[in-house]
Amino acid sequence: MGTLVRGRRGAVAAALAAALGAGMAPTAAWAAAGPADGAGRTSKSAARDDGWRGDGLELGAADNSAVDAFLKQAEQAEKEISPRVRAAAVLSEAELIGFDQRLKSPDSLKRKVATSMKETPGQTVNQALDTMKDSVRYTLQWPDGKYTTGVTLAASLLSAWGDDSVKWSNTWDRPKGYKGINSAWREPRWGHAYEVQFHTPASKKAQLDTHRIYEEQRLPGTPPERVKELQAQQDAIFAAVPVPAGAAGLAAPGSRVPAGLSQPVPVPPPGAPAATKMPVG
Repeated sequence: MGTLVRGRRGAVAAALAAALGAGMAPTAAWAAAGPADGAGRTSKSAARDDGWRGDGLELGAADNSAVDAFLKQAEQAEKEISPRVRAAAVLSEAELIGFDQRLKSPDSLKRKVATSMKETPGQTVNQALDTMKDSVRYTLQWPDGKYTTGVTLAASLLSAWGDDSVKWSNTWDRPKGYKGINSAWREPRWGHAYEVQFHTPASKKAQLDTHRIYEEQRLPGTPPERVKELQAQQDAIFAAVPVPAGAAGLAAPGSRVPAGLSQPVPVPPPGAPAATKMPVG
């Protein structure tokens, strides 16, 4: 790993310094145009003073306000997270897929929260929000031959730069269903969780090909017989995905800093107000 890191360091040192250096907004050099400031993120379902409704689900006014506050925090946290994820992608030679969709839409998050509360009677909105790890999300992709080394390096960098690994779901060794690694991390400034998926081109394509199937499967009104049929369709698609050498053994990283790299945790601009964490859970 030391050789790989040293080979990448020179090419990105200036960009890392510009993006993560003291006294500069961390997204200045790295964050591409996209919905980072919430533009164009209005809900297409019924978001009114008395709550939110969509797809047969609903949130009351207070619960809807709590989700809106969580979404606002996600937008603020994204400014801290994206520079590190983009730097990890460059250093590990990953392709960063779908960066413009890194913020989950209000409708999608509210639908997910409402579904969670409906399926778990007595669950509060804050308890539901505490399980939401993908309000900010990224996908890193490598060719099969570079996948295991790339995942190891990218995850090690995120850990070394101060983000805590809070979930690591490696499904490469499962005989049926989804193939890939879904990880979740908690950034230190806001305490906000975010998701990073690690894919190969084939596993990402399978995910995209099964998305509509998955969405139908997870709707509360989908009959059990149809759920089984949809699962069988997904299993068949993922069964055709090759498993990269060593992928099944990939585990969450330790905290060791890769050789020769410092810890580029973003520093707030001078005079910036202290961050406060929104209580969740």
